[in-house]
Amino acid sequence: MRVLTAVTLALAVLAVPLFAADADSVESKPSTGAFTADQLDRSVKPCENFYGFVCNKWIEQNPMPPDRSRFGQLTALGERNILLLRDILETAAKPSETRSPLEKQVGDYYASCMNEELIEKRGTAVIEPQLARVDAIKDRESLIATLSWLHRQGVPGIFSFYPSADMNDSDLQIAFFSQGGLGLPDRDFYFRDDPKSVETREKYVSHVTNMLMLLGEKPEAASDAANRIMAIETRLAEPAMDRVAMRNPENRKNPMTRAEFAKMVPSIQLDTYLANAEVPEVTRLNVVSRKFYESLGATMDEVSIDDWKTYLRFRVVADAAPRLPLAFEQEAWSFYQQYMTGAKEMQPRWKKCVGATDRALGDSLGQLYVANNFGPEGRKKMAEMIENLRTAMKLTIDDLEWMGDETKKKALMKLAAFNTKKVGHPETWKDYAGVTVARDDFFGNSHRAFNYERNRNYGLIGGKTDKERWGMTAPTVNAYYSPPLMEIVFPAGILQPPLFDRFGDDAYSYAAIGGVIGHEFSHGFDDSGRKYDHQGNNKDWWTEEDAKAFDERASCLVDQYAQYEAGGVNVNGKLTLGENIGDNAGLRIAYIAYKQSLHGKEAPVIDGLTGDQRFFIGWTNAWCSQATEEALRNQIQTDPHSPGHIRAIGPHLNMEEFEKAWGCKEGDAMVSEKRCRVW
Repeated sequence: MRVLTAVTLALAVLAVPLFAADADSVESKPSTGAFTADQLDRSVKPCENFYGFVCNKWIEQNPMPPDRSRFGQLTALGERNILLLRDILETAAKPSETRSPLEKQVGDYYASCMNEELIEKRGTAVIEPQLARVDAIKDRESLIATLSWLHRQGVPGIFSFYPSADMNDSDLQIAFFSQGGLGLPDRDFYFRDDPKSVETREKYVSHVTNMLMLLGEKPEAASDAANRIMAIETRLAEPAMDRVAMRNPENRKNPMTRAEFAKMVPSIQLDTYLANAEVPEVTRLNVVSRKFYESLGATMDEVSIDDWKTYLRFRVVADAAPRLPLAFEQEAWSFYQQYMTGAKEMQPRWKKCVGATDRALGDSLGQLYVANNFGPEGRKKMAEMIENLRTAMKLTIDDLEWMGDETKKKALMKLAAFNTKKVGHPETWKDYAGVTVARDDFFGNSHRAFNYERNRNYGLIGGKTDKERWGMTAPTVNAYYSPPLMEIVFPAGILQPPLFDRFGDDAYSYAAIGGVIGHEFSHGFDDSGRKYDHQGNNKDWWTEEDAKAFDERASCLVDQYAQYEAGGVNVNGKLTLGENIGDNAGLRIAYIAYKQSLHGKEAPVIDGLTGDQRFFIGWTNAWCSQATEEALRNQIQTDPHSPGHIRAIGPHLNMEEFEKAWGCKEGDAMVSEKRCRVW
């Protein structure tokens, strides 16, 4: 999913809508639960098609909404939750003297987003200051000054700049310079020569042309400009690291002094860039992709000033499209959603505005959400399960035959160091008091909110890492592991059925939410996470022999998942390795924790299903999903997570316990000839 994100380079994580019960039901009466046995398709044999056995009826009863290209249990959870957020915002948007400051802030922001008539009336006037600044570029120095100014306003282009924890000293925040500047989802889209990829590039050039025509360019001039933009992006893409290479933190670690970086790429005029970025004094920095910047100097020098202006002009309008008149939004949607993912309809305006408010003022909206939809009982139950999973992970490490004592000792040290206290919502909420919100200025509101966050982030450079910060808002259906912060985080949004039901069956819950907890713990020990030590530093703590043994076992998962096909292409086993390790190890330790929770007793049989059977149903049910062919193809090419239907059964094929639970025999589809296990 975009759920269960693995490694994040920075704390900015895309928020996804969620669901929760109302406050009264949370504390006063049990939930009805996420699963009942009548949801099973008894016409399907579980040992032949376990996904169909668990998910057929759900998929039949939950057709994909036309504004979605992927829809599953977790997106359905988001759909239910977004209705609750809409209720909060619709009420808060009504002018009233009784509104609290929080309600007024988020309500007025939402109202400004919903005012389509005013957005249409103002047209592109809202981006004229940005376009004028681009048009005024006359030389290399003003190009860099303008690029930095645009980056400050959230307009991406050429490369990216942000603060993050020093990979050698996670307690310190330093400046990071990374690759960027592309309009297609991934650098490989610019170079694949299969017919679909060729078509995608043609469609993208047409999209750029249309956007420039909406800005007032004549068709011929817009087409010529689009081709020049495509040439620039292709040149930026060529030296960029691909997604598999980016997974290795050692590839991303290139520490330098300010003087060393300035000497390596004089064309980006570092002093000019940093002065216009208005950041604290930068003395140490990290270059995420050395090859990218080694090539950037020539690109900056050889591309003409006029072509850079054309490129940045498009970047301005592309960034602003969701906040411009409908024609711009429709054009962006037609390429990125309709063509690239197969979505049939645009989201209704209110959905976009709920998401926009959450992204801009997430902690303000989060406070209102939590006050109505999340109680202390959820935190208590999660804390108990998290520690049970930690204990199960410890037992797993202790029992590993392939790992030596020296590495085991350090692995256990790392496991003990995980911060697991971030459950539900922050202890201290962000204060957006400095963000001016006007009911009649959606574009201005979005910029002021972004500038607040940008100033907050830039201000961290050179200082201590803030380990209390959250990378997601409370109303987010997601969870994550952060290597430098050595933490796993579970927003309130994901702590709802079908994953989390504190009044529900433990067998089901340990697989569903327990599998999520185990997944996040396991990220600390996957192919990327294992390269960080117990202090969150990129440091090798493995013996050479144990590292080799890890790689041998991980290669089994690479080969297993590379056999799976979706959207006309095979899963990239190397790109998805970390998430697949997370799923397989996470479900295994969740199973161990579940069995321990029984304290030697037999689980009850419920609806004719044993505890072990309900456990495996719990994992698969959480991953019931459907997707368009376009979305699957795009996901496999860009996403480190395997498609949902593959995640639903992949770990089962590696667990003998699954076979025993369902009485599967050799030759059955759900029995693998070769089981893979890392942890």
